[in-house]
Amino acid sequence: MAFDFKKEYKEFYMPKDKPEIVTVPSANYIAVRGKGNPNDEGGEYKKAVGILYAVAYTIKMSYKGTYKIDGFFEYVVPPLEGFWWQENVEGVDYSDKSSFNWISVIRLPDFVKKEDFDWAVQEASRKKKLDCSPAEYLTINEGLCVQIMHIGEYDNEPASVAVMDEYISAKGYENNFNDSRLHHEIYLSDPRKTEPARWKTVIRHPIKIK
Repeated sequence: MAFDFKKEYKEFYMPKDKPEIVTVPSANYIAVRGKGNPNDEGGEYKKAVGILYAVAYTIKMSYKGTYKIDGFFEYVVPPLEGFWWQENVEGVDYSDKSSFNWISVIRLPDFVKKEDFDWAVQEASRKKKLDCSPAEYLTINEGLCVQIMHIGEYDNEPASVAVMDEYISAKGYENNFNDSRLHHEIYLSDPRKTEPARWKTVIRHPIKIK
């Protein structure tokens, strides 16, 4: 059976709908950076997602071709994730999506090295006739965080964030946003196939002891 990150690392992908504190280990990602409203048709964000999946599936299916990755095992492509921020804003201001900066990512299995990633970017560009050069091999070490499973539309996330903030304050922590520690979302539902009221999104924030 193919390795599934969501099942093997439930503590990071399937939290409860109540806040919890976790220490997230370092991991490698396919990443594409950009700016602007993610809902814009034909915008940077939708193009970025296309690049991410092109590279991700090139790596996943590599075992069927001539390029061999050391230590490869079959796996389910992990869910789409995003790190979000706005200049001079702590957390996220959902009312002004045009000011978003983002890093859209898909996690890589540990066996994928930089040279394997570089091959996949070139191969995906060639096969898909898509410029995948904006993709980068990015290592992120999130460390101490608070997270929650948000159920519902993205615009309703502030309610879940408020619950997280109250929880960490009561536990003696505070948010720790900076240039490298960002608002993080993991998308577990396909908006094309799921009613908005049932969307599942992991919200994760960096924290520190007060």
